[in-house]
Amino acid sequence: MAEHLGTTCVQGGYRPGDAEPRQVPIYQSTTWKYDTSEHMGKLFDLEESGYFYTRLQNPTNDAVAAKICELEGGSAAMLTSSGQAANFFAIFNIAGCGDHVVASSAIYGGTYNLLAHTMKRMGLECTFVAPDCSDEELEAAFRPNTKAVFGETIANPALAVLDIERFAAAAHAHGVPLIVDNTFPTPVNCRPIEWGADIVTHSTTKYMDGHGAAVGGAIVDAGRFDWNEHSDAFPGLTTPDVSYHGVVYTERFGLEGAFITKATAQLMRDFGCIQSPQNAFLLNLGLESLHVRMPQHCKNGQAVAEFLQQHPKISFVRFPGLPGDAYHELAQKYLPQGGCGVVSFGFTGGRAAAEQFMKSLRLAQIATHVADARTCCLHPANATHRQMNDDELAACGITPDMVRLSCGIEATEDLLADIAQALDTI
Repeated sequence: MAEHLGTTCVQGGYRPGDAEPRQVPIYQSTTWKYDTSEHMGKLFDLEESGYFYTRLQNPTNDAVAAKICELEGGSAAMLTSSGQAANFFAIFNIAGCGDHVVASSAIYGGTYNLLAHTMKRMGLECTFVAPDCSDEELEAAFRPNTKAVFGETIANPALAVLDIERFAAAAHAHGVPLIVDNTFPTPVNCRPIEWGADIVTHSTTKYMDGHGAAVGGAIVDAGRFDWNEHSDAFPGLTTPDVSYHGVVYTERFGLEGAFITKATAQLMRDFGCIQSPQNAFLLNLGLESLHVRMPQHCKNGQAVAEFLQQHPKISFVRFPGLPGDAYHELAQKYLPQGGCGVVSFGFTGGRAAAEQFMKSLRLAQIATHVADARTCCLHPANATHRQMNDDELAACGITPDMVRLSCGIEATEDLLADIAQALDTI
């Protein structure tokens, strides 16, 4: 990796040779031509590296994945069609029917549903624990068949900050990896691998893309978890894969490459959740300015949170950058440069006031999105977390009057003025 992360944002993952394209080329092709069937056979047997079908791998995607890998400080990475696909692959690569995972309860509603309902139908059970649970509660969540621990660096939309070191220690004490969704801070503001995380996921749709132009996801493996030491728990990585003529991923690709190679060769082959090369190209354009955009997102988030905290029509504000916030101390540890531009808050006038506020905004837009250049807002209980009951909403830290405001990179003064005039209408 370059000495400074900003340089990696701009030039990581792809270095053109003499007379080669300056920008990452878009390999908009489903297939590759080979002179002999024998050559292609070696690719299908994982005996040689190369490309034969974009459902599995594509050079454009691999270049962008390599940049994200450098940014996170991992050993290998892959792109997926969405952040949801990334989380599913990261978990299902090592846990399935008859297995169990431990997850923070304060996570994105779609991921909660994935673990609590969809993967449950596949035979996987999940125990949810509060991100600030006691050590005893965390310990009690583990079972003999636990295969992973999952959490979000900054929870969406509760904005709870995960104590990565504590959850990593608990996971490793039980011989399982910690998977951390790092979508909100991005590696510009936090690198979970440096705090003990083993696998990092992203919805690249958010800050990494930065423009709301392309849906995508990414998985980064730290390459440090010793699957061989816990071979009985992870046979998919440490015993022969009959669908690839008996290849043993840890033997063929080492700890640094086993996890991502299996997820690519096996899960991507069977599920086909590939990110299109065109979307990967757009994602790379966003990554080139990530280190410049994130400080402005954080500046706007801090200013909005401080303004709302003093307003009489606001009942609560959640933003880890605020002194007095429940997660401020953890934010100072893990996110000293700022976390993200998302602010969650509630209204003294309840749900009706929240709805009135949202429809009165002029600059901010109501959208099922978060974390791009334009400020947008959402009512989680009515949208992203609509499938949850009241108890599940409470476990995620969501109230009926909560609004999630994602501060873009507009002028701070204009954002504050828009919020002020919308509050005046209540």
